[in-house]
Amino acid sequence: MLSRAAGIPRYRPWSGPAVLGEGFRPFFLLAGLWAAIAVPLWLAELHGHTMLPTAFDPVTWHGHEMLFGFAQAAIAGFLLTAVPNWTGRLPIQSWRLGVLALLFVAGRGAVACSAEIGPAAAAIDLAFPLLLLAVLAREVVADHNWRSLPMLDALGLITVANGLTHLEALGWANTGPLGLRLGTAVVIVLIGLVGGRIIPSFTRNWLAKRHSARLPAPFERFDVATVAATIVALVWWAFMPDSAAVAPLMAIAGAANLVRVARWQGHRTFAEPLVWVLHVGFLWVPIGLGLMAISPPWGRSHRRQPFTHSPAAPSRP
Repeated sequence: MLSRAAGIPRYRPWSGPAVLGEGFRPFFLLAGLWAAIAVPLWLAELHGHTMLPTAFDPVTWHGHEMLFGFAQAAIAGFLLTAVPNWTGRLPIQSWRLGVLALLFVAGRGAVACSAEIGPAAAAIDLAFPLLLLAVLAREVVADHNWRSLPMLDALGLITVANGLTHLEALGWANTGPLGLRLGTAVVIVLIGLVGGRIIPSFTRNWLAKRHSARLPAPFERFDVATVAATIVALVWWAFMPDSAAVAPLMAIAGAANLVRVARWQGHRTFAEPLVWVLHVGFLWVPIGLGLMAISPPWGRSHRRQPFTHSPAAPSRP
């Protein structure tokens, strides 16, 4: 099994449902299920076939649930599996893992019904990332594993971004677009950091077993510079989306990431789909950054006004 092969310590005896036996199981499952549910719901909403009692307009709800639903579940599954490996402590499992999963599900329902339950929706939705952050921080602090803190910082920023979207849904501040941009930026940086370690590592192992003459380039100064350029471009876009500097910064970051993925020798792994699909997935980072570089400024900052669900109000923004 992948987690045990990675060196995670022995698990406690657990005779309950297998899905609660390891951290990645419930959250990777929930990530896939929610993507399969939320996207059809969003399409039905856009075409007027249904109307969720949410305080978010359809486009914002879609962005919120892809970031703080689908992506956040995947991040939770990864961290709940990786942090024990980094700290050497026993992983979270059993009913503790079940509580986290139930809070995640409750958050999805609360956001979908946020127009009906008001501020309680934000409290319910934010309870999951806050508890997850507390649980993981406890593990890191107990082991004095300070090298893991950047991952917790990223989780904290995602939680802040989520909160910013709720402030606008409640009508308290115009921070919804900033929350979505900040959340997107953090997720892309995480992909760059984690994917930039895992993908060349898996590729190197596969190629080495086949005695390939060329292996992926090791993580070095170019990778550090690429990650730094990506962070600068995304932070600039998140906080100043209409700035003229966004396009060149995105172009530089996109080009650097394209060179970076080319250095990983993914074209030599076509015989193994489990390996080359990782490279294909990472390619969307430079593609996305490149598309941001050529998009007009109004496309970066435009947002739809929230719609209401009262009978007298139009159903579309």
